[in-house]
Amino acid sequence: MDLSSLSVSQLRDLQQQIPAEIKRREAQEKVNVLNELRAFAKARGYAIEELLTKETKVKVSGNKVKVKYRHPENAELEWTGRGRKPKWIEAWVAGGNTLESLLV
Repeated sequence: MDLSSLSVSQLRDLQQQIPAEIKRREAQEKVNVLNELRAFAKARGYAIEELLTKETKVKVSGNKVKVKYRHPENAELEWTGRGRKPKWIEAWVAGGNTLESLLV
């Protein structure tokens, strides 16, 4: 389309028509894509709605793990005994103290 041959009023009319046409085409394209997805899922034995439902798995949180070790001078430093040893535990043991001395 040669825009240089259009008048200013024709260009303004065209400018007003463009957003509506874009919206219409996007809506049609979404419908087409959804239909393609339905066909794709159906070919594999599923309904698209079945695949799009959110399967919410409720994680049952058990009791909080109790603290097993606590620093004698700083009560904020505590460890459950699970996972990697905290640096303060390593420093405590490296200082010649025993891990058992930190037991709660």
